[in-house]
Amino acid sequence: MKKIAIYGKGGIGKSTTVSNVSAAMAALGLIVLQIGCDPKADSSRTLTGGKNIPTVLDTLRKKGDAELDDLVVKSSTGVLCVESGGPVPGVGCAGRGIITAFEKLEELDAYEIYKPDVVLYDVLGDVVCGGFAMPIRGGYADEVCIVTSGEMMALYAAANIAHAVKSFGKRGYASLRGLILNAKNIEGENELVDKAAAEMEAQVIYRLPRDPFVQQAEAQGKTVVEAFPDCTMAVHYKALARLLLEGGEAP
Repeated sequence: MKKIAIYGKGGIGKSTTVSNVSAAMAALGLIVLQIGCDPKADSSRTLTGGKNIPTVLDTLRKKGDAELDDLVVKSSTGVLCVESGGPVPGVGCAGRGIITAFEKLEELDAYEIYKPDVVLYDVLGDVVCGGFAMPIRGGYADEVCIVTSGEMMALYAAANIAHAVKSFGKRGYASLRGLILNAKNIEGENELVDKAAAEMEAQVIYRLPRDPFVQQAEAQGKTVVEAFPDCTMAVHYKALARLLLEGGEAP
């Protein structure tokens, strides 16, 4: 079972990237479990017809307990989707919600029952507190990728995440695989990201171009891989999926 945590600043296109990669991996015949670790609970929207699925925390609040069928939704592309959710606004800790969700999945033997080939954690990277760092330090993920653009705040968040990963890595936790550039087409973007990656001592493992098919697919509540499987952007997501499945260092 390969376990990958994908972090990034809010609004950077992280969930879009993760969902398309999940769909591409599922198209290869793999059992893919995608776990959204963001209070907005929108990680899997393009996998589930543009609709939010019940979150772990909401289900526990309403029912007091939960079964796997309450928490795991299988998408039309075959991806198994889970959303951790968050606390009632203004009350509680979102990071603690992630920990609760992970503990509940373990309690219900989700990994043993579904036997996923790949687990993808989609994690908000604006804050790397204890809860949001759970995939790194809790032994859940084997490696971490960071989605960024060349924008200053995206790179700032990426640097913070990279620092956290490397700090935990010294203790035998998840390692940093590298950066995924999700281009915004700003001036000198490749050079900016390359410079930042060098300062982080990280690789840029893939460069995703900006493509209107992403917005067109999302308007249909679908991933690009499902809506436009033969377009150039789908080819990029499939190539990234294969790269993430490979062992060793990225080229």
